[in-house]
Amino acid sequence: MISSVVAAAVAFVFALLCTPLAIRGLVRLRAGQPIRDENPAAHQVKRGTPTMGGLVFVAGTVLAYMVGHVVMSALPTAQIVPPGPTMTGFVLLGLMVFCGGIGFVDDFLKVTKKNTAGLSGRWKLALQLLIGTGFGVVALGFPSTAGWSVSGTRLSFVREISWLNVGQVGAVVVFIAVVMASTNAVNLTDGLDGLATGTSIIVLTAYGLISFWQYRHWCADPAAQAALCYEARDPLETALVAGAAAGALLGFLWWNTSPARIIMGDTGSMALGGLLAGEAVATRTVLLLPVLAALFVVVTMSRIIQYTSFETTGKRVFRMSPLHHHFEMVGWTEVTIVTRFWIIAGGGVAAGLAVFYADHLSRLP
Repeated sequence: MISSVVAAAVAFVFALLCTPLAIRGLVRLRAGQPIRDENPAAHQVKRGTPTMGGLVFVAGTVLAYMVGHVVMSALPTAQIVPPGPTMTGFVLLGLMVFCGGIGFVDDFLKVTKKNTAGLSGRWKLALQLLIGTGFGVVALGFPSTAGWSVSGTRLSFVREISWLNVGQVGAVVVFIAVVMASTNAVNLTDGLDGLATGTSIIVLTAYGLISFWQYRHWCADPAAQAALCYEARDPLETALVAGAAAGALLGFLWWNTSPARIIMGDTGSMALGGLLAGEAVATRTVLLLPVLAALFVVVTMSRIIQYTSFETTGKRVFRMSPLHHHFEMVGWTEVTIVTRFWIIAGGGVAAGLAVFYADHLSRLP
């Protein structure tokens, strides 16, 4: 846990100090955020705000991860944790970087063309499919000395469900689905200053706690009780990455909160979506992700409901979708919406952690 705390602190300081440098650099490059004309009127003042801020916290996460491993190598945990970066770290950071890369291309096209079109939806989905397939295959291979890979062939809730074996092909399909759903959900939620940033901090903190709990009851520990232990490949690694990302986001939030001086852009939202998908798979909590990330699910469902209703009946359920824009149209202030949505996100995380811990309690002798 010490390595995760150190990584979070390093990432926080990095993002806090480097974000202003990124703001100045992006302003010089004229990398301002285009705003759709149909967006609420309050958004028009954001036109030209530097975008692609996700580059800062992605870089901060990777740097803090490396520092965390330096710390980890000097701690007693090295007795049962393999030295150096692991395949789990490669998958988690790889998803973050490559999914963020899709968003970077999208942001770059928006900035250079000075419109909101960016990368077409088909290209986004195709690249997400490619990345999900590649990392899905990698996650199933390269098992640890104990025989565990980053992902498994069984669906998972708070643990792997023994009777839900989907096979290797099915496991890759599930991996792809989780990556695509998570990246697009976070991307949809990134519509107000600090909304996706703060929500991601809350969810990543939950994954840090889950990972550390799994490490304390890890089947690789000879002293662990078989009925209580978890078969995740590298729980301390998932805790380290979650802590580093949460710390970087906290430092970024200082500049991203309303009124934002920088926007994470699709670079940041897709990077976060990829990372959350990786955390869910690596901790064997895939079906728990919709509970922990309840706000992302609610926002995504509002978009689906709006689209389905309009296409089938010609009527809109909400004044505007995604949901946060509906409340803007109703008259709520941006800060009020973000704060209340953070509360909803916290409720989802509390419910998810309660379910996770209740499973542990139910197994106690």
